[in-house]
Amino acid sequence: MMPRWLPALLASLLLPLAAAAQQRPDGFDHPAHAKLFPRCETCHVGAVRPDASIWPTTASCESCHDGTIERRVRWSPRSAAVPTNLKFDHLVHRRSAGPAASRAGGAPPTCGSCHQPSGSGWMTTRRTIVGQCLDCHKLPAEHLAVADTACSTCHLSLVDAKTLPESRIKAFGTPPSHKDPGFMVKGLKGHGALAKGSGTIRVSASCSTCHARDFCLSCHVNAPETPLIQGLGPDARSLAIKAELKAPATHRSADFDRRHGTRIGARAEKCSTCHTRESCTACHAGVPAPAVRALAAFGPGRAAGALVARKKPVNHTANFGEKHGPVASAAARSCSTCHVRTTCLECHRPDAARTSGFHPTGFLNRHPSAAYAREASCSDCHDSRQFCASCHNQAGMTSSRLLGTGANYPDAKQTFLFGHGQTARQGLESCDSCHAERDCLTCHSSVGGRRFNPHGPGFDPNRLARKNPQMCAACHGLNIPRR
Repeated sequence: MMPRWLPALLASLLLPLAAAAQQRPDGFDHPAHAKLFPRCETCHVGAVRPDASIWPTTASCESCHDGTIERRVRWSPRSAAVPTNLKFDHLVHRRSAGPAASRAGGAPPTCGSCHQPSGSGWMTTRRTIVGQCLDCHKLPAEHLAVADTACSTCHLSLVDAKTLPESRIKAFGTPPSHKDPGFMVKGLKGHGALAKGSGTIRVSASCSTCHARDFCLSCHVNAPETPLIQGLGPDARSLAIKAELKAPATHRSADFDRRHGTRIGARAEKCSTCHTRESCTACHAGVPAPAVRALAAFGPGRAAGALVARKKPVNHTANFGEKHGPVASAAARSCSTCHVRTTCLECHRPDAARTSGFHPTGFLNRHPSAAYAREASCSDCHDSRQFCASCHNQAGMTSSRLLGTGANYPDAKQTFLFGHGQTARQGLESCDSCHAERDCLTCHSSVGGRRFNPHGPGFDPNRLARKNPQMCAACHGLNIPRR
């Protein structure tokens, strides 16, 4: 059997706890003072006077809690800013809401309209009861389902709500409109269209309530060029709400990597929302195409965008290196998408000092005839003006005098002067290894030199002039003869 004194003891312990449950976080027990204060404004003077604080003063508490009438209590008004994003002024709200309610034939709102649960007793106060605010403003009962234009009625923009901590921002709910399948894509229901404000407002108030420019930078590479994003102020706290950049449905098709170039064409702005130039150069080597150059390079103020990983084509199997030669010869352009010449030279580097390489052993001894016969295109790998001339100069195989006067080159003949024209026409690359155009103009120029005619029988000057007049101007200047 329960002792008679136990219920009284439990009541003495639980009643203070129940009263404490009614207290505000600042520790004040409103229900315990219900018989003392008939009006909220008795303590919260700032609700009716612009020159007073909304918080009661220490002196007003000590008028009762002086140690004689009531025990002393420790109380000091709040000095730090309230962590909130509510755009609310008690005095302004009182002055505007009262006449509006009277015109509508209703009673003016009181403090209890926002701070006292419906049907509860006097001074059963709570923090702002959102549902009752929405009822008074004739808004939907679901807080996040209100119209975009209604957010700014009660809320500051995130940039202006400087006291709001990241933990509160992270706990923001998701509006129903954000759960629509088409919210992240373009269209009337897409977030870009919904973000456009009306009139002089560049960004919808519903967006700026929860988001700042830093949030958009999580995905948008083209943020610096997008006025709508620049209309939002910067605030790193907005990153507390996480955004994930997802690939569109078109990017998930099996042949997208192979066909994406034809889909893009020259309209790089299709890709500029999610991709920087680095997205393309991750795979496409060499000189970027015009569509690639049109994309912005990654830098400050831009999102990193979609991160692209380079993948091998399906035909690049484990033994592809052994059979890539015929494939490269048949479709060199397909290789140039991902590879540049230096990629080939890592293996096929012509090095005469090595015993093996692109050229067979001993090729150095026969390379003049191979170059003359054009067994391969030397200029694909070599710069004849530098690579060939530097070696020939070091070996002393250079021409120091005019042709036919004992010039110092390996196959020099006294009669070579009379046959060099045919040799040049058959293999001009072999001449280009040592000679420049100015060497020819010493003799073959109509404006100076010895004015020897370099043209053979059947030469058609009109045809060549139509094809490339600059070649004619090298010897003839502006006075190109016609036939």
